[in-house]
Amino acid sequence: MGLALGAILLILPMVIPIAGLDPMGQRMLGIFLAAICLWVTEAIPLTATAVGVIFLEVTLVSQQAIVPVGEHAVPAATYFASLANPVLILFLGGFLIADGAAKYGLDRNLAALLLKPFGGSGRLTTLGIMLITALLSMFMSNTATTATMFAMALPIIKKLPTRRERSALALSIPIAANIGGIGTPVGSPPNAIAIGALAQQGIIVTFGQWMMMALPLLSILLVVAWLMLCVFGISASTRMSLDIVPDFDRSAPALVFYAITGLTILLWMTESVHGVNSNIVGFFPVVLMLATQVMSGEDLKRLSWPVLWLVAGGIALGNGVGATGLDKWLLSAIRWDHLGVTALLMVLALLAMLMSNVISNSATANLLVPLTLGLGTTIAVDQATVAVVIALACSMGMALPISTPPNAIAYGTGTVTTKSMIITGLFLGFLGAFLISLVMPNFWQWANLIPQ
Repeated sequence: MGLALGAILLILPMVIPIAGLDPMGQRMLGIFLAAICLWVTEAIPLTATAVGVIFLEVTLVSQQAIVPVGEHAVPAATYFASLANPVLILFLGGFLIADGAAKYGLDRNLAALLLKPFGGSGRLTTLGIMLITALLSMFMSNTATTATMFAMALPIIKKLPTRRERSALALSIPIAANIGGIGTPVGSPPNAIAIGALAQQGIIVTFGQWMMMALPLLSILLVVAWLMLCVFGISASTRMSLDIVPDFDRSAPALVFYAITGLTILLWMTESVHGVNSNIVGFFPVVLMLATQVMSGEDLKRLSWPVLWLVAGGIALGNGVGATGLDKWLLSAIRWDHLGVTALLMVLALLAMLMSNVISNSATANLLVPLTLGLGTTIAVDQATVAVVIALACSMGMALPISTPPNAIAYGTGTVTTKSMIITGLFLGFLGAFLISLVMPNFWQWANLIPQ
């Protein structure tokens, strides 16, 4: 059904005249609607839809289109270039570091080391687990982080006396993983999608800028989530013992990996000092780790290539929507100026959060970011604010077991009930959307963090 509906939505705009759209815009509208359908229904894998978008743009709306669409079409190379967008290189470096951390046990040992001061009190242990999970999720896949933390914490969770406490401690891991992903450009695909879309508009968001915009929000949400779990789940009298001993790999390859990783993170966080773009820095660990044989070709095969191609599809969709004038046509259908900036940002944040609960947050960002970037030209709101608001709000969708991989992993352990996940996820989601749309833009403006 999803495939059939996607095919109909692809063809229909091309055969029915649409006021205000030329043939190139009509074809792009078909591609856009088909992408929405396939991403929402998941009739085919998300990655297949992403590369399908690129293929359809090349064959239907580029200068090399099978049926020519006019001299204003962009070259096919523009759409193909999405597969090698500099933002993907940034993510490639992040993925290789994350896989290397698992290969050499850095993630597990670092978590064990950092958790040692949090033993004893159940509430303190929960805070420690959330802090470590969020920290790891800033630089690693939140899926890998959640799996690592559950491997360490599950024996602790099973020792808790009541189901309510077990559920609360188990919930702390996916919540912290989802929230932690907003902290850096490499933490979550929506971040990369927003940065890539802004780069196409000539607006550069550095690694440090993103962190300064996201970390205050991350801190607030993490503290609120911890307090909520403590009040409703973990008693002040609960005691926990952490029998976790870190055992770092001290082999030569591991030491080289630690050095390269540390230097890469340092270069990312000091981009404003040395001036080397974070995307270029992201390629640095790839080259060095392969050259020193710290990571091999087999390790490269295990990287999250589907995520990279999914991000590429979103960037290509944004290119097509902008190049064909479809963005202006879609935006003109709604009187956005009647909403005002505050109401507009609230609507966008709520829409992104609610959509991300039922479809992939990457797919949500792929659909909303390209479409809404044009708002900066129609009302008094800058494009960077719109893109960052949507990207951050996409990570607030965590109310259902299907909402994010961390939620699915937590649910699969049998320690978390759907009811508790819905209650905490919706509360944090709506709180996050409120902060992202009403509070954070004012803070960014005051702190002069909005890139121009």
